Amino acid sequence: QVQLVESGGGLAQPGGSLRLSCITSGFTFSNFAMSWARQAPGKGLEWVAGIYRDGSKTYYIDSVKGRFTISRDNAKNTLYLQMNSLEPEDTALYYCAKAWAPTDYVPELLYEYDSWGRGTQVTVSS
Repeated sequence: QVQLVESGGGLAQPGGSLRLSCITSGFTFSNFAMSWARQAPGKGLEWVAGIYRDGSKTYYIDSVKGRFTISRDNAKNTLYLQMNSLEPEDTALYYCAKAWAPTDYVPELLYEYDSWGRGTQVTVSS
């Protein structure tokens, strides 16, 4: 079955960096767009960044543009999120997600993702 396992979260100071990883199995990783989403305390789930199946196209919400970089290694079936210049507002539980089908675009709507990991906690605080 499809499995997505996130890691790399933790406590960072404002201005610091973290790198999240999502190891996947149970499907042909290179056929699917992938994304990261997050849920901050007391808030709803928010799409953060997405990447096309071959890594050629990436998309971000405005609040993380220039600070976060999504990438993937199709040989390792792994998705990454490099987070730099972290802000307290980035504090959230971060999830990786698999697109519902081998689309020719990167979905930005959460309902277009059919498999999710359990999340990794990112806390930004001094």
